[in-house]
Amino acid sequence: MAAPRLDQLEIFALIARRGGFRAAAAERGVSSSLMSQTMASLEQALGLRLLNRTTRSVAPTEAGERLLRRLGPALDEIRLALAELDQLREQPSGTLRINAPAPAAEHILCPLAFAFMAAHPGVQVEIVSDAAIIDIVAQGFDAGVRFGRQLEQDMVAMPLGPPLRYAIVAAPEYLRRRGVPRSPADLMAHDGIRRRYPGGSLARWRFEKAGEAVELTPPGRLTLSSAHQELQAALAGQGIAHVFEDYARPALAEGRLVEILADWSPTLPGWFLYYPNRRHGSAAMRAFLDFVRRSAR
Repeated sequence: MAAPRLDQLEIFALIARRGGFRAAAAERGVSSSLMSQTMASLEQALGLRLLNRTTRSVAPTEAGERLLRRLGPALDEIRLALAELDQLREQPSGTLRINAPAPAAEHILCPLAFAFMAAHPGVQVEIVSDAAIIDIVAQGFDAGVRFGRQLEQDMVAMPLGPPLRYAIVAAPEYLRRRGVPRSPADLMAHDGIRRRYPGGSLARWRFEKAGEAVELTPPGRLTLSSAHQELQAALAGQGIAHVFEDYARPALAEGRLVEILADWSPTLPGWFLYYPNRRHGSAAMRAFLDFVRRSAR
């Protein structure tokens, strides 16, 4: 049996983790055909099939599963050794991958990343906006961002910004036509601009005033999937939107939107950066965490 190369083993582990050649190729920045050729060479060298391939999916064989169980810790140790070498550099280097919902990415994470990259020119940053709750380790991310402390086991969290607040907003023209809601219950007679989460559920609108809490999903003809779309719909007079105040603030200042039920909008926990509770984070990740801590101070 010919000895496999380290890069072949890394590619095999990546394909198995991402569940396909195309996704693995995109993460590595190469073509799918190159990934396929590398796997063919590895399987030929080992004399064993490691992946079962169909037109729709890729999954490890029994031999592949056995190899992965041993290969994962070994690759982690190699990455640790390389990360420790990075400590000898004056400037951290490498790629930092962070998964975050769009509002957090746009209003908090991107400004931090821009300043961080200016201070650390050797580091590349990739921010993926995704509202779905994912396994950041399995998907190859160094860190993620969540609303509040919605964390899985073995994760560490740090605040990434101030507390948040939702604003209930509508265009002046819509309110002239339909009237101004005076309580959350009044929303049930209006057109709510609704949001559907990646998991399929509709967003609930939460209100609180003088110890009274209300939660509802207003009726509406329009259902969207992002805060940007909701804001555009509100500006177009399509109904009442429930968005983070940060999104609505410029339009409110210009008078293109009006906030309603402001005294019913509670303050909510802010965004948190979370990452695996392990000692072998990259030098880029350690530098970013230090940068976030300093920025908070």
